Amino acid sequence: MHIVISAGDDLPIYRQVMRQITDAIAGGRLTSGDRLPSHRELSEQLVIAPLTVKKAYDELEALGYIESQRGRGTFVCARLPKVSRATRNTQVLDAARALLSQAYLAGFRYADVLKLLADADRDLTDQPAQSRRKESL
Repeated sequence: MHIVISAGDDLPIYRQVMRQITDAIAGGRLTSGDRLPSHRELSEQLVIAPLTVKKAYDELEALGYIESQRGRGTFVCARLPKVSRATRNTQVLDAARALLSQAYLAGFRYADVLKLLADADRDLTDQPAQSRRKESL
């Protein structure tokens, strides 16, 4: 797992860690049972305070994405949190509206946004969307 911290990012460092771990889980780069680096290992790798990593891990654990096993380490949960279809649809629709609003205000067209989404999908999953779609058919 490769995490990059940006000092200029608007997000606090612990939220950057959280976002990149959830992106890795969503994109399939981290899967159920994968071991995460310890607080100390990740803090040394990122040159940040161990308590910052602990805060990110604690919040991810509270959300149900990771679990700590005493004496063994921290792992991606076997079962990720289940969200109702209605809640999931509402969350994605809200995010889509926010994305389109921001894109239109910046002068993008819908086709531009679709291309950016395809690029983001490739970055997130390390695989083109079309090939994943064909695999699922």
